[in-house]
Amino acid sequence: MLASSTLRLLNIRPTPISSNQNPSEPDTKPVPQAWKLKGSARLNRWSRARTIRSGRKLDRPDQQVQVLEAKRPPVEATESEVNSVTKIDGDDDVGVRVGKSIYMISDGTGWTAEHSVNAALGQFEHCLVDRGCPVNTHLFSGIDDVDRLMEIVKQAAKEGAMVVYTLADPSLGESAKQACKLWGIPSTDILGPITEAIAAHLGVLPSGLPRGAPGRTIPLSEEYFRRIEAIEFTIKQDDGALPQNLYKADIVLTGVSRTGKTPLSIYLAQKGYKVANVPIVMGIELPKTLFEVDPEKVFGLTINPVILQTIRKSRAKSLGFNIETRSNYSEMDYVREELEFARRNFAQNPVWPVIEVTGKAIEETAAVILRLYHDRKHRCSMPRISKRY
Repeated sequence: MLASSTLRLLNIRPTPISSNQNPSEPDTKPVPQAWKLKGSARLNRWSRARTIRSGRKLDRPDQQVQVLEAKRPPVEATESEVNSVTKIDGDDDVGVRVGKSIYMISDGTGWTAEHSVNAALGQFEHCLVDRGCPVNTHLFSGIDDVDRLMEIVKQAAKEGAMVVYTLADPSLGESAKQACKLWGIPSTDILGPITEAIAAHLGVLPSGLPRGAPGRTIPLSEEYFRRIEAIEFTIKQDDGALPQNLYKADIVLTGVSRTGKTPLSIYLAQKGYKVANVPIVMGIELPKTLFEVDPEKVFGLTINPVILQTIRKSRAKSLGFNIETRSNYSEMDYVREELEFARRNFAQNPVWPVIEVTGKAIEETAAVILRLYHDRKHRCSMPRISKRY
């Protein structure tokens, strides 16, 4: 995660002793304090326990400060180095946590590198969330010549960053690999190994050209037009609009307000699925067409009432609702009643799977829906009862 605030690092140089000054006298000028690492208490306990289990010797805090001070560069910090330091206000002191940098280099858009790194960082949420190990990611896209590549690798070496690259051109990939090896930079080639494996499997050499490169033409496929059509359909069917068209949808989402129906619909539409969403509002009758369509393509969404109330309060405030409207919309009693109203509708339609979205990212909820959708479409064995996922 990117550092939220920064602390500028000043150049510290030893002050020479003048001829008139007695070396034994203490210097009256303030002495710059060494960097102080202040990590998460939970992370520190976990790290110490792991160190003891592995049989390694524990490092003392004073030793860590000395090592960090010795490695401090004797030049004024660059902007990227400033951005990699987090300032943390404590009760009596200020702790500084040095952020690790990850450079992502691509000769295309950088989508693959960025999403791969984000997926990997998801395995370190226990550390990133409480700032135990802050990380800064830097994306460099459209890097299609060696000179620009070498400039980035040199900067990574100065900053002590890790390099992750997706370079379709094998010569660029090899240049990045050798440069990182020369300067001792930890690096990972995301695209190269899988491209070589597919080439060996197919018995065909890859083009070596990134998307959008001159000379590479990608025809607009049927899938592309299907995705565009799905997005247009989904936008028109948002929030219960045009219920007479529900039968045209591939997937129908239903649930109370603020369960993520709209963003989930758009995400699925970008994958080529026509999605309609129908809100469940207490006191308002659901459209008849919702019960007339194929029930196997209808999915219910539910959420924890405490989380829903928090989301609704924030939403009501941002929309400028008056106090009376806001109380009806986000009061806990009303939230619970509306969720119970939705639950009764789900119970009356047991074929609809009910998906708990609390704590789930849109991608996670979409993955559950698509798995169930394709299981049903291909008639995989599945109990015809309502189930929470």
